[in-house]
Amino acid sequence: MQGRVRYEPADRLWFAALSSLIPRRRWANVFPITPSTLLAWHRRLVARRWDYSRRRRGPGRPRTQAAIKNLVLRLARENSRWGHRRIQGELARLGHPIAASTVWQILHTAGIDPAPRRTGPTWREFLSAQATSLIACDFLHIDTISLQRLYALIFLEHRTRRLHIAGVTAHPTAARATQQARTLATDLGIRMDSLRFLIRDRDSKYTDAFDAVFQAENIEIIKTPIRAPKANAHCERMIGTFRREVLDHMLILGEAHARQVLATYQRHYNAHRPHRARRQPAPQAHGQPPPVLEPASRRILRTRILGSVINEYRYAA
Repeated sequence: MQGRVRYEPADRLWFAALSSLIPRRRWANVFPITPSTLLAWHRRLVARRWDYSRRRRGPGRPRTQAAIKNLVLRLARENSRWGHRRIQGELARLGHPIAASTVWQILHTAGIDPAPRRTGPTWREFLSAQATSLIACDFLHIDTISLQRLYALIFLEHRTRRLHIAGVTAHPTAARATQQARTLATDLGIRMDSLRFLIRDRDSKYTDAFDAVFQAENIEIIKTPIRAPKANAHCERMIGTFRREVLDHMLILGEAHARQVLATYQRHYNAHRPHRARRQPAPQAHGQPPPVLEPASRRILRTRILGSVINEYRYAA
């Protein structure tokens, strides 16, 4: 049993075209379809002939070109004091007429605050620009095998990443922290002249007497926001490195043991451990060593640090 005949679009096209050549009274004898169907096909053919919808643009404003959006974001990033109207004026001078509201929408979508809220440098920009004159401090805590908690005050120079451990105690006090600050100032000596800022948190052990030790050397005290460890990221990262490389792999017996471990790690950290921020030289190194021309002919020696928790490698003399 044959089903219903379904005509392809090409068949409908031919039927509609032939309808204009054949008198209407003979349509029933020529076409195997009803006149109403044929007229409907013909209306579609005429509508398709004069349809210009593909040439029309969609409703609303045309989309802003991606290049213009990137230029708006670049101007906002490189000029933190420029608002959306100032950026619009700069774009107009470059030959890109664009509405101020469009510039505002681009900045809002990208999550960029208005100009007054982004005039100051970010913490990353501040630390990068002032690394030569920055030193930071923080407390490192160590839990011994008997669950006694010890504290060590550490200082870290941002430019060289040089580490200073000011001592270990189970009872940190404000007076002890002040004395450790004086000891650090004595140890640094002439290098104190290059420092301009000390970054610290708001711990109660950092008293006015502690700050006065550095202010006497014309060093400004910068307090980090409350519960914002990223504001003192270099010290936090150094503490995390010490835990991952040492404390996670050994048990601390007591205060004397902790002092010995910290002193050993400080020597390793400053004299041997490479640092990516310095393109891999150690903090006390003045640059990369000369390349070895014949590595196969030289023997590499291993030095075990803290019972092989850390290893150091050097070429034999």
